Amino acid sequence: MNATAGLIIGNEVLSAKVTDLNGPHLIARLREHGAKLLSLQVVPDDVDAIVEALTLARRRARFVITSGGVGPTHDDVTVRAVALALGRRVVRLPEMVELLRRAHEDKPLPDAALRMADAPEGSELIAVGDTRFPVLACAGVFMLPGVPQYFRAQLEAVLPRIPAQPVTLKVLYVALGEPELAKVLDAIALSMPHVAIGSYPVFERDAGYRVKLTVEHRDAHAVEAVLDALKASLPASSIVREG
Repeated sequence: MNATAGLIIGNEVLSAKVTDLNGPHLIARLREHGAKLLSLQVVPDDVDAIVEALTLARRRARFVITSGGVGPTHDDVTVRAVALALGRRVVRLPEMVELLRRAHEDKPLPDAALRMADAPEGSELIAVGDTRFPVLACAGVFMLPGVPQYFRAQLEAVLPRIPAQPVTLKVLYVALGEPELAKVLDAIALSMPHVAIGSYPVFERDAGYRVKLTVEHRDAHAVEAVLDALKASLPASSIVREG
């Protein structure tokens, strides 16, 4: 089970005070990496809600990437929630304390800032290039910040830890509507159920096609077999283009 789940944490996202950019970026980067994203959920800054969502995600996915709630303020409760979900104590990491002291240079380190050194017991720190702070990881849970700039940098350090299973994707753009395609799609999907076939209609008149068909699987030969079956079953004139 090498699937990954995503957990976007923040009242500001659910209340539309902030538009989530990390979820779409996570989807795109995992796809490019060749990793399967099983689910993506948005939850509030609430310990019980995070514990419930994380527990469910870990039942189905080997890895969980969280976004948000790892700062020094009262509503940053992700670390405590992850610790509870994993059945671990919250401990203070000396190496993070040292990094925080360096970040503040000659200025006194506020007590609140030390909250960022707290972690579930048994956590590890993953270096992030030349950036100041590492990724906090524990038992397959990667706790990333909510600020998009930092989330993106830390995600790049996480991706090598997630096994890649690249898929082959082929696309057909057709000039038929879904009702006209349904019988063909049903038959091919029934004969090759292991290959994912997607059907996505468009309604813009200037699109140049009516339905986008996608075929994807880790086995390139299986994808080609389904694509050939589609092209053989559809009127040649209905195929606008292939991608």
